[in-house]
Formats: sequence, structure tokens, C-alpha cells
Amino acid sequence: MDKNYKIPAATRIGHVHLKVANLQRSIDFYCGLLGFEITTLYGNDAAFISAGGYHHHIGLNTWFTKDSPRAEKNTVGLFHTAIVYPTKKDLAILYNRLKMNQYPLTGFSDHGVSLAIYLDDPDGNGVELYWDRPKEEWPTKEDGSLEMYSEPLDLADLLKEL
Repeated sequence: MDKNYKIPAATRIGHVHLKVANLQRSIDFYCGLLGFEITTLYGNDAAFISAGGYHHHIGLNTWFTKDSPRAEKNTVGLFHTAIVYPTKKDLAILYNRLKMNQYPLTGFSDHGVSLAIYLDDPDGNGVELYWDRPKEEWPTKEDGSLEMYSEPLDLADLLKEL
């Protein structure tokens, strides 16, 4: 095995596929609240959804989990799905939308490189909604590596984008 191998820089994560208990409830959350669009349905058991017409960014299915209880926080599994918004204003719009719909939020962070809002989907899967600061603004340590942190997100400043 070549220990010097590095994954190509243009590699990206194509999509996340989530096991859910109730397909319509998940569609209501991801499409109705967050604004994704359905690209295709597989009968009554699965949906593929996207932003901007991509074939799918998120897959939702009930193949093994129909009517299952919410995911437990203290078990192995996905910590969260992170959704990157193109502008700070887009993140502010989504935050305002969540607030207006009284959707429960679990946290807010300024990570230096990004601003993030945390919540759980209806099945207890973590979701991070975030905006990346421009790369030239990312904080660095003296050795040039990233200086990431978790400080409180200034929500008043975020809402100034509206």
C-alpha cells in the first residue's frame, strides 16, 4: 500500500442516503421546510431530493426502518449531514424560516471557517446548515494549519443579511 497516496483534490461527497421511519414526514422536513426538490420517488418507500436539479443530494428510504423509533444519540451512526449554503444571506433566510416555523434548533456555532446552525430531522438524524467564509478569511495557527473553534454564533449579525 502506498502510504503517500492522497485522494484527488476534486473528489467530493456526492450524496447522503438516510434511513427514515416515515417517508412523507421526511419529505415535509427536507423539501417543505429546507427547500430541497424531489427528483424522483421509488414507490412509497424512497425519495431522491436535490438542490438545483442535481440527480440527488439526499436519498430517503424506509426499506428497513418504516415506523421505527427515532435514532438514539448515544449509538454508533451518522453524527450529522452538513448542508453548505452558497451565501451568508442564504443561511440567514433558512434560519429565519426555521424560526418562523418554530422548528427546534439544537445549536449555533461560529467555527472560524464557517457559521453553523444545528438541528435534528424528524428521525433524530443530526443536520448542520452552514455557510463557509471565503478561504482567505479562514483563521490559521502560526504553523499555517487551520484554527477551527466553536464559539457562539452571532444571530443578530446573521439576521442583518436579510
